Amino acid sequence: MTVDERFAEKRQGEDDELVQGVRNEIVTGPVTDWATDFSHTEGEWAADPYPIQDDLRQRCPIARTERFGGGWLPTRYDDVAAIAYDTERFSSRSIIMSNFRPPKEIAPVGGVPPISSDPPFHHDARKLLLPAFTKTEVGKREAATRAYCHSLIDAFGEREVVDAARDYAQHIPVRVIADMLGFPPEDGQHFREFIENALEGVNRPPEERVAGMGKLFEYLLVQIRDHIDRPRDDLTSFLIDAELYGQKLTADHVAGTMALLLIAGIDTTWSAIGASLWHLARTPADRERLVAEPGLLPTAMEEFLRAYAPVTMARLVKEDMSWHGVEMKAEDWVLLSFPAANRDPAQFERAGEVVIDREVNRHAAFGLGIHRCVGSHLARMELRVALEVWLERVPDFSLADPEAVTWATGQVRGPRTLPIRRL
Repeated sequence: MTVDERFAEKRQGEDDELVQGVRNEIVTGPVTDWATDFSHTEGEWAADPYPIQDDLRQRCPIARTERFGGGWLPTRYDDVAAIAYDTERFSSRSIIMSNFRPPKEIAPVGGVPPISSDPPFHHDARKLLLPAFTKTEVGKREAATRAYCHSLIDAFGEREVVDAARDYAQHIPVRVIADMLGFPPEDGQHFREFIENALEGVNRPPEERVAGMGKLFEYLLVQIRDHIDRPRDDLTSFLIDAELYGQKLTADHVAGTMALLLIAGIDTTWSAIGASLWHLARTPADRERLVAEPGLLPTAMEEFLRAYAPVTMARLVKEDMSWHGVEMKAEDWVLLSFPAANRDPAQFERAGEVVIDREVNRHAAFGLGIHRCVGSHLARMELRVALEVWLERVPDFSLADPEAVTWATGQVRGPRTLPIRRL
């Protein structure tokens, strides 16, 4: 067995960091007023956040909540962008707004670098990943992704009603990311459990969340040790061997980046695929046009990303300050709703409509500022191929039961169940 002392024990500080952080009282239940009591974990928000965001943008563009220990929700594009670009006053050390704030000492690296990293460390940690996510490298995965999409539809058999989320969208990024990291493709169910705990379980008791994260990092440690024993040409072996500032990455850095790729690289993309199929199932004119004009799909895809942007990110306020008319306190959360920014009429014409031939579309679906998604080329490829194959194989379809569609709660929103009737 090859010895690498970095991974001889479980992830360094795995429990200590959580113990040392600040926990807040768990508050659940209906929102009394979205301007003063918002919560991204409530069913009303998951089912349809857009009317709520539109209302707030008009009457209270920077909403407040005392849940999660206190936080803010800007809904205008300009405010979201300003905070996303302001790394001096806002920290990324924890990107999931929950009832736990990790200790300040984990900055500038954070738990899942580079997305949890602050400057100047962030630049160098992000730079390490860029070669794996270029258009050229992503292009090498397109043929296998397309073949896999076809195999998923083959598995539908003669069923008239299929779940386009569970039977299709949720499998595609799982397979792609597992292949990139060199993980067993049959472990997909584990990935789904990790994702649910990390992104949808923010109001669970701390002990449950700690246990869930512990399972994730135990799994990653098994995969890392296997790669140390049997190195291969994949992203896990690359991270194990990579160096920063003349030294190999710490065990925390390796495992944290792998956790980021596993969770963020999967849920965001399957949510985008599912939301796009949901739109086409309920909008026959758009579906029929894309079937007739397949060359329009790349443009339509960008509009789906704008209108149904799946990702919201969090920041933590560094010091007490007055910011754009509100008094922010140190350690307040700020929830950066890129979906709300993407529907701001001040930024986009016909912002509340889905215009599949929209020509100018500088949306923020992949984020803004230094943390703009490093995997955007990969996500776009997966989304395009998934839609191309679906429209080729299933050109006529509709929602089997609109009331049966369910959406994920938390900071990544997409269909969790999506019954589709093949016509």
